[in-house]
Parts: sequence; structure tokens; C-alpha cells
Amino acid sequence: MNMGVSQASETDRKLTIVNPQNLYDPSPNGYSTAVIVPAGARVAYISGQGGQDATGGLSPDFAVQVEQAYANLRTAIEALGARPDQVAKLTIFVVDHDMSKLDVLTRSVKAMFGAALPAQTLVPVPKLAIDPMLFEVEAVVVLD
Repeated sequence: MNMGVSQASETDRKLTIVNPQNLYDPSPNGYSTAVIVPAGARVAYISGQGGQDATGGLSPDFAVQVEQAYANLRTAIEALGARPDQVAKLTIFVVDHDMSKLDVLTRSVKAMFGAALPAQTLVPVPKLAIDPMLFEVEAVVVLD
């Protein structure tokens, strides 16, 4: 649990994760309470990534869509010359969300981000841009 801000150094370009001890610890669920972006950092916004593969194919399976969407997000992050630990915030959209989907979501975000869990908001929605889409993830990335 990182509660402080480091002294001026190379680490000032890193995100600071804050999970206050007097609040519920969200990290087992795959996110952090807050993330501090370093002063003067450039920020990039990645549009929502769905579960389409490179050909536009879309599995009807929720878990497969989530896995592919995070792979697509990783590709977009790397195209910026960034790494997953530079993601400050995720917003995820889930069609017909229910508690049975949380395990898939938590496993996927932890697999991609490890201990550097970004702040995150989950928004249940009735549908997304394309009818077969069940999941979409957008990101705010801090660039070096």
C-alpha cells in the first residue's frame, strides 16, 4: 500500500497508487482507490477496446471477449510506447452485468496489471456499439 509521494527523482515519473487504510481495500477486486499522476506528465486517452480480434471477429463468450479486449488494450498501450503500469484509470462497460461476471473481470485485470492496479469504474450498460459486444474497456495512460 503506497500512501506517500516520493522525493524528486526518476520515480516522480511513476504513478502513485493510494489505498487509504480507513477505506475498504479494493486491490483484491482488481483496482485501486486512487492514482496520482506525476506533475507535468503527458496523458493519453485510449478509446474503448472491445473483444474483436484483428479480423473483426467477435466471440459470443463473455470471458473470451474480455481476454481479447485486454489484449487489444495492451496493443494500444504499447503503440504509445507505454507499459501497463502507466495506466492510471480504466473505465469498463459490461452488458447485462451481474455478479457472476466479476471473477472474469478481476482475473483479467490482475493478469494484465499485476500489483500496479489502476483506478477503475465499472459501468453496467444495456448494450454497446455493436450488438454482439458484451465488454469494452477504455484507459487513461500517463506517458514518460
